[in-house]
Amino acid sequence: MTVIQDSPAAASVDSEAEILNLYRAHLSKGRATLAELFGSHMETASEGAWLTTSDGERFLNAGGYGVFIMGARHPIVIEEVERQLRTHPTATRILLEPTVARAAEALVSVLPPGLDRVHFALSGAEAVETGLKLARAGGFKRTISMRGGYHGKTLGALSATAKEVYQAPFRPLVPDFRHLPYGDADALEAELKAHPGEVCVILEPVQGEGGVIIPPKGYLKRVEQLVREHEGFLILDEVQSGFGRLGEWWGADIEGVVPDVLLTGKALGGGVMPVSAAVATRKAFRPFDKDPYVHTATFSGQPVLMAAVQGAIRAVKEERLVTRAMDLGSRLLPRIAEVARRNIPELVVDVRGRGLLIGVELVEAGLAGELLIELFNHGVVANHSMNGSSVVRFTPPAVLTHTDVDFLVDSFDLATRDLIKGAAKMPEGGN
Repeated sequence: MTVIQDSPAAASVDSEAEILNLYRAHLSKGRATLAELFGSHMETASEGAWLTTSDGERFLNAGGYGVFIMGARHPIVIEEVERQLRTHPTATRILLEPTVARAAEALVSVLPPGLDRVHFALSGAEAVETGLKLARAGGFKRTISMRGGYHGKTLGALSATAKEVYQAPFRPLVPDFRHLPYGDADALEAELKAHPGEVCVILEPVQGEGGVIIPPKGYLKRVEQLVREHEGFLILDEVQSGFGRLGEWWGADIEGVVPDVLLTGKALGGGVMPVSAAVATRKAFRPFDKDPYVHTATFSGQPVLMAAVQGAIRAVKEERLVTRAMDLGSRLLPRIAEVARRNIPELVVDVRGRGLLIGVELVEAGLAGELLIELFNHGVVANHSMNGSSVVRFTPPAVLTHTDVDFLVDSFDLATRDLIKGAAKMPEGGN
């Protein structure tokens, strides 16, 4: 009989140095270098709005790229997932399976009317690919996305993500993609007029990775009207903006827009499981209705993931997290803006946001990186914006307490004070 012994790695306590070396050896040298900029801390636990490192330090999580609208390890989500793990976590995908049906029903119940066909996936990029494939299968061979928009890095999603640094290594990309200025309805109208009945338009209600770019009032509704007028196909990418992040269930709700396909992800798994979805009208979904094998994925709709979806929707509803996101955002945004104006008036370009998606734009990308480090030094995790590199982005959960809000603002105050000190010490000409 073979005796299997515990591996040394499993028997010992992980050290930061050992994990950093494993990153270099097996994951990404660049990612290891980035970790060193933040002191090589190693996160090992999380609960609510807070995460804990291996050395016992606690950080307020205002980052996570929009995943944690209900915080970490929300008890309702954990309850649903644990129940499913004990019974039937993974299905054959041949027989009927109730959790995926119930998850789809729950998701449709909180979406704009008319969106009632669901394809579940794992990542936001997979949801984007689903939407783009529905458009192509429906005869819409040209795609328009917006400059500054971010839709993921798989090949189709990357073709819609108008960022040279991400696209250049992988060309040629998917053909017939065009990028227009975000917020410019006239430019979109000209393109739709030139190719009636052929164009798919994909855009975000608020550009998150673009640097929290909020379009002019009425823009989304005008986009919808133009797409309908010229017989196009409309995809709203709400992977980051949806699920309560903007203080509404969906950015589509702000102007009463109903797209052909709405994409969701990040928070959809309750901060516990990776889940995304493309939700379509019956007409748009018709190509998938005809053939159940034309677009599939092994882990699409697996029971343990669907349990997380049901738990996430329950948590948002029962704790009124959409309203809380709106209320918290209306308190946080002016306080963050006031601190920025007071402490770093020469370094800040703008402070903007909607709900709990808040961006602080600095005069240059390097300062945004420095501010992220200073925030971390004062106990707050935030994110940079991949398509708007001079913007520091806050995406805190809607479970923040009054004390958490004060901590976040106080930390931002201290971080900006330290940033201005560091900037004053820099030689003329920057780095």
